[in-house]
Amino acid sequence: QVQLVESGGGSVQAGGSLRLSCAASGYISSSYYMGWFRQAPGKQREGIASIYISSGDTYYADSVKGRFTISRDNTNMPVYLQMNSLEPEDTAMYYCASTGSRFVRRVLRGDEYKYWGQGTQVTVSS
Repeated sequence: QVQLVESGGGSVQAGGSLRLSCAASGYISSSYYMGWFRQAPGKQREGIASIYISSGDTYYADSVKGRFTISRDNTNMPVYLQMNSLEPEDTAMYYCASTGSRFVRRVLRGDEYKYWGQGTQVTVSS
């Protein structure tokens, strides 16, 4: 059974940076995708970044492109999300997830992901 644990959330002023980490217990294949999602109160969950562990290929939502960077350790895990130039609109609960499969059609869709962490809160003040 795979368990994912996020860390690194917190409160920061607009323009600041945070780095989230996602640690895993259990088997994570290099053929899986790892993703970061977020959900703000009253809003739908949004897929913001994904990485194919084997190749390191990355994918981003337009809302974070150029500001956020997803990466992985050389041994596949942890997976990180470096967040720069944070804006109040980035305030949300952030979740790490794993597809548990290499057969993925839409890497930023939450229903493609099988395993989820409990989330870490990010709050950006203006």
